[in-house]
Amino acid sequence: MSIPVPRSRAELSILAALVAAWLLAPSPSLASAAGRIEGRVTISVPVSAAPPSAAYGSRRLAPAPAPQSEVTNVIVFVKDAPAPASVAPMRASIAQENETFVPHVVAITSGSTVEFPNGDPFFHDVFSLSRGGSFDLGSYPKGRSKSERFPRPGLIKVYCHLHSHMTASIMVFDHPYFAVPAADGSFTIDDVPSGTFTVTAWHERIGDNSQRVTVEAGHAAALQFALPITSK
Repeated sequence: MSIPVPRSRAELSILAALVAAWLLAPSPSLASAAGRIEGRVTISVPVSAAPPSAAYGSRRLAPAPAPQSEVTNVIVFVKDAPAPASVAPMRASIAQENETFVPHVVAITSGSTVEFPNGDPFFHDVFSLSRGGSFDLGSYPKGRSKSERFPRPGLIKVYCHLHSHMTASIMVFDHPYFAVPAADGSFTIDDVPSGTFTVTAWHERIGDNSQRVTVEAGHAAALQFALPITSK
């Protein structure tokens, strides 16, 4: 970049603005080095509702909610993605509503924090014994919220001491290349580096279902997952 010598204060101001814009502009080589992965997840076997089970009798004040679409309990991620030098932490929420964790599945980056607000008119006690993130928030009433930070990658299974049928899953990644499908099963993973990778669709009852895909700069690689999820 050739920088002319300014001859007046006005020219100096214009030159400073041009230099700042040039310095902040993304490198063309880096901007074009990424592609994306998009596709759809379908469930090949209908899923029945879970049988009731609890250490204490249910205190629900309303009928049990309709089962959430199982496709939104799937996490699609690049299994062998190169870990960046750092990832931005996120904030997520898993509410306790009508003796249910909502949403049932959350995906976050390492260092992220998850809030656990209690919306039920009785106590809950959120905890996990998972190796990658053991914690116990203790009992707390309606209107209170407690949180936990998850610094390491891994799968965190979440439960309630007082209602054993309540479960949730938190998947923590050391990269940002993951997505939870929408209700129609569609998903998009943006800014994936060019290369050939293993992409995995994970569900708690079937584990990993993986495919290989090649990502090209500036293009979208398409994938379709049909998951044989059996009844609970």
